[in-house]
Amino acid sequence: MIEDIVVEPMTEEFILWRCLHGGPLSCKTIDLWPQTSTMPWERYRDRNVPLLRKLIQTYGTCAIVARDGDQVVGQLRFYPKVLCAMNGGYLCLQQDHPFGPADGFADNDFPEPAAIEDKTLSVHCLMTGSSQQAENPYQRKGIGTRMARTLIQWAGANGWEHIEADAFEELPLIYEITGSAGYTFWEKLGFYIADRHPHPHLQGQDEFVQKLEEQAKAVGISPERARDRIIMRLDLI
Repeated sequence: MIEDIVVEPMTEEFILWRCLHGGPLSCKTIDLWPQTSTMPWERYRDRNVPLLRKLIQTYGTCAIVARDGDQVVGQLRFYPKVLCAMNGGYLCLQQDHPFGPADGFADNDFPEPAAIEDKTLSVHCLMTGSSQQAENPYQRKGIGTRMARTLIQWAGANGWEHIEADAFEELPLIYEITGSAGYTFWEKLGFYIADRHPHPHLQGQDEFVQKLEEQAKAVGISPERARDRIIMRLDLI
């Protein structure tokens, strides 16, 4: 039942080192990746687990997770903004650098919380269930909102002053594929638009962009605006 789902910060007890694109994960299934997949899962695991463990030990956590029994069915990943800058801007756990962490990134000296001047957290990925499942019983059930509110509460209690999140126009494809949300999702939580500019990775004409533009036209949004990156910001002080 949806009301039985527990939302809490991720701990070292179960490190969610990959995402939910294939569905919910547990300690029994997280290392059972599809044998037909061409993803370098073992290398990603060996890179991600030490990184996430170090983030938890240094900052307390780096994700809010939603649990249905022993399965993680939702994730909201976030990192200190200064760390994203150290890595080049992106920390996707299922991609290579520069979109994912550099190999050996965990070996860097991470600044202690008290030494960070820009106390901003950057939301990287928000996902409930899996868009690859024919039916997703966890989407649009308020789980994403619960995870975001838990992040806001945790951040305020741990000395962070701002939270930023990438967002887009309210289009179904954004929720299904990207691990992001429409900007109104964040507005309802008190965030405001801090910046808006063309997304550097959405300026071509691949299949994803074409479908994004089709959805935008269907609801009266210009293709140009559909390809924008919208930076949402919440001030906690």
